[in-house]
Amino acid sequence: MSQRWHKSKQFNKSNKINVTVLSNYWHLKTLGERILRLFSLALILLTVCTACAPPPAVAKDRSFPEMSLEFLGEYELPKMNFEGVPVGGLSGITYDPKGISAVTSKAYRFYALSDDPSENGEARFYSLRLDLTSSDPANIRLKKVTVDGVTSLKKADGETFSWGSINPEGIALSPRNSVFVASEGVTHVGIPPFLGEFDLKTGQMRGNLPIPKRYIPDASDEKQQQGVVENLGFESLTIDPETFSPGGLDPFRLFAATEAPLRQDLDPEQASKLRILHYVIVDKTPQLVSENLYNLDQVPMTILNGLTELVTVGGGQILSLERSFGLSGYSARIYQLAVGAATDTSRIQSFKGRVAVEPVKKKLLLDLSELGIPLYNLEGMTLGPRLPDGSQSLVLVSDDNFDEAQKTQFLLFSLKGKG
Repeated sequence: MSQRWHKSKQFNKSNKINVTVLSNYWHLKTLGERILRLFSLALILLTVCTACAPPPAVAKDRSFPEMSLEFLGEYELPKMNFEGVPVGGLSGITYDPKGISAVTSKAYRFYALSDDPSENGEARFYSLRLDLTSSDPANIRLKKVTVDGVTSLKKADGETFSWGSINPEGIALSPRNSVFVASEGVTHVGIPPFLGEFDLKTGQMRGNLPIPKRYIPDASDEKQQQGVVENLGFESLTIDPETFSPGGLDPFRLFAATEAPLRQDLDPEQASKLRILHYVIVDKTPQLVSENLYNLDQVPMTILNGLTELVTVGGGQILSLERSFGLSGYSARIYQLAVGAATDTSRIQSFKGRVAVEPVKKKLLLDLSELGIPLYNLEGMTLGPRLPDGSQSLVLVSDDNFDEAQKTQFLLFSLKGKG
């Protein structure tokens, strides 16, 4: 992925008061001239004092409630096989609050999606058990991650996906005993991206969400002018926990985003412009309700940079995870997002040359390079259980790319001030 440099210009403006002395005050001959000069001097002093006064208070941006992330530790999953297949490529993760209840109060169930395109084994997601230390509630840490089970993804006809026919990247648990899975598509062989719903127990596809035509590649070679770019399609997927209901009977909100710009949005002269899709899932009639522009931050000296995850945290707030790779290795940043004032871009075919579009607002929450630990290819992020201090946990996972030199890294955070 070629890097596009984006330079923002800052313009500093200042007003200067130039005073020209026309004559020496003590040489004035008449009272009228004295009064005129005194009046002029007072006027100048008043102007200067006004200019020196502190500026009026700026209204606080209420788009972002106060939030903070406290790092609670990491865990590296050893290289292993499960049921004869290598565990790796974990590119998405989601929390199941109904998972583990009887074993221990400090063990929790998560599901992690492998991005294996049915090459090392069938396309699949894993059931994971995350154990937290419980001896000191004020010092919670991630103790261990265990692989408990695996579920193969199947097409609607019950058959598994053939090699290279799927490119799974994002996963989100829904309130109706299913998971939604994002596939980037396989552009070079003409397989389009999809956002599909799969049964949590059997892994069989229940249906697909409607995807706008502008996301579908119009060619499988260098002639492509539209759609997702090879291996840079749908990567992020999240469901708003505030819209969960028993049995999933009520409508719920789902957000999905591409890792990089669509082909028609690529513009070397501007920041990377991504698109976030907002769905409302109503029974069997999912509706695409809006689309918004997301500006990806540019990171100097990188060869790979993208949006790898979204997480809805309630209160209309979303967290995003941007991951980059350069000469110094991997880096990542977590942002707060506010979508309320963003322009609906559903009718915009291309962002090239467009400036009259209000993007999703962003605020940097944490630069993970400040943690002081080696970082790997972080692609998955999810809310976890409530911690003993009442804060919400946040869990990240890295994709090891099935490479012996890379790690499957889990990071645990405490998210405070949410909502």
